[in-house]
Amino acid sequence: MSTAAPREETAITFRPPGWAGVGTCALDATSAQPPVRLPYHVLLLATAGHGTVEVDFFGHACRPGTLLWIRPGQALRVGRNGLIASVVTFEPRFAEQGEDEPLQNRWQLRGEDEDAVISEFSQLAVDCDRLAPSSLAADLLRHQLHVLRLRLSLLSTDAPPGPESRTYSRFRGLLEAGHPHSRRVEDYAEELGCSVRTLTRACLTVTGRTAKQVVDDRVALEARRLLACTPLSVAEVGRHLGFPEPTNFGRFFHREVGMSPGHFRAEAASEPRGVIPAQRRSSD
Repeated sequence: MSTAAPREETAITFRPPGWAGVGTCALDATSAQPPVRLPYHVLLLATAGHGTVEVDFFGHACRPGTLLWIRPGQALRVGRNGLIASVVTFEPRFAEQGEDEPLQNRWQLRGEDEDAVISEFSQLAVDCDRLAPSSLAADLLRHQLHVLRLRLSLLSTDAPPGPESRTYSRFRGLLEAGHPHSRRVEDYAEELGCSVRTLTRACLTVTGRTAKQVVDDRVALEARRLLACTPLSVAEVGRHLGFPEPTNFGRFFHREVGMSPGHFRAEAASEPRGVIPAQRRSSD
């Protein structure tokens, strides 16, 4: 089983958030990049050309007006293509997940919506470059970011939050922190103060997946992120996710993804030839 480590996450040269917790830059994707995980949010607005951006091993075909929201920790890869984009980066503390926060991560903007978002990206870029550090300037940049995020919430196609959506949102928050420690749905239901049946119904309503499938999906996703973006060995990845025995981790990974961890790592580290294999669904 191969444990060859992919390159470190220094190839994508996004400008990280600056002194105000917000940053802007331009992306000219002329060279292939390995998958990376960034510790901050990225809003990427395609302004010219065409290309593919992979987020968590799913390829998004981008053209002018395509807007992607890459969350902290997601696996990001920009292939060698002609895509040119404007980028806004910001710290996680400015994106507290709430009921009105969109789960959507891709928009194809048109008309007045596209004009408004382009204008807000442009103004943020201008102000990030010209304003000297001060509490007032920081407030302005953060306000502009908040306006941009509100606009994305209005453009979101997510259904209005109902009881199942609220339960699922709380579950998802617990799962983000808890997936390395527990894969038992009973543990999450107990922490939420609901039954396994209620939690499963909420997951089925929002995602079409059972609560157990949602948990396994999240663990498998983290495994793929770690294999593609860190130098951890396969055994270390398994232990990090609660699998003391590498063989148990290997069986779980093969069941969820359809290949061995070593094979996946080799595919992820190679030159992009399309979409990196994602995990399998129950219908596969």
